[in-house]
Amino acid sequence: MTMTAAESCTGGLIAKIMTDMAGSSEVFWGGFITYSNDSKEKLIGVPAETLEHFGAVSDETVRAMAEGALKRSTADCSLAVSGIAGPGGGTAEKPVGTVWIGVALKKGTVLSRIYHFEGDRAAIRGETAKQAISMLIDLISHIDY
Repeated sequence: MTMTAAESCTGGLIAKIMTDMAGSSEVFWGGFITYSNDSKEKLIGVPAETLEHFGAVSDETVRAMAEGALKRSTADCSLAVSGIAGPGGGTAEKPVGTVWIGVALKKGTVLSRIYHFEGDRAAIRGETAKQAISMLIDLISHIDY
């Protein structure tokens, strides 16, 4: 089984963690760093309307990111992250530490979940990457692929 990632707030950290492991080329297809809304649209096909209506840090956007990364790769599964790592950028509705993580499988399953991490920018990004990888492992360990 191979995986890809669409990363916004982690800026490539998931890809780094995956490729730190020997033999990662067996499972890691590659990734998309989609930090800006424009890159989300152009690289992985997130609809502009989704970004305008729901924002970059939303359930709808992270699901579209996960599905888009999967469609633009030959991977079997994908994960996507979009959040506010800080120190600025937070709002009352979406404070610093708010992160959406999504997972998509070629067989059609798409899951997403919101998290609220604490700490500085590095801590939030690190926790996001770890939780995203854990979420993907948990999902694929419970399916018959």
